[in-house]
Amino acid sequence: MEKPLQITFKGIESSAYLEDLIRERVERLERFQPRITACRVVVDVPHRSPETGKVPIGLSVEVAVPGRQKIVAKGQEERREAKDDRGALITRVFDAVQRQLDSDADVQNGAVKPHAADGEAGLVVRLFPEQNYGFIEVKGSPDLYFTRNAVVGGSFDDIEVGVLVHVTRATSEGPMGPEASSVRILNARRSPA
Repeated sequence: MEKPLQITFKGIESSAYLEDLIRERVERLERFQPRITACRVVVDVPHRSPETGKVPIGLSVEVAVPGRQKIVAKGQEERREAKDDRGALITRVFDAVQRQLDSDADVQNGAVKPHAADGEAGLVVRLFPEQNYGFIEVKGSPDLYFTRNAVVGGSFDDIEVGVLVHVTRATSEGPMGPEASSVRILNARRSPA
């Protein structure tokens, strides 16, 4: 990496154990994707658990790779998880980053092929689930705007940033510019075990 790894603890004391787990996962990412230029990790307390002294943590990871927007993955422990090993949360969040890097590599290498002749492969790069819309990165084009209604099979809630999709462009532009008339998930994410 061009910039040193940044690990920040907010609202919680720093932990050598967590730092070691995070550093190990970042090293694994670097072995997979040597083009990573920067990585920032924030460990915080999303909520306090009233029934126990153990504080659940949240984790946010930002990875910079040249030629694309920052890859961001976030997660937090549920109250019931706060008593367990903190490594599970770190694994979940870093696995999400790894999937986004894998998806980018597939798109760049042309390994993802659309299933229908009238569309193309794209990568979900921004998502606003509360407002029911998002944006898809498509090679050689500005990001395509899409809404909940454009997602085939009503699977909008299954879409996350970094998911590969098959996109059919709308014939006219929408309120946010170029628009997708239909979006179908190509690689549905597995839920964490």
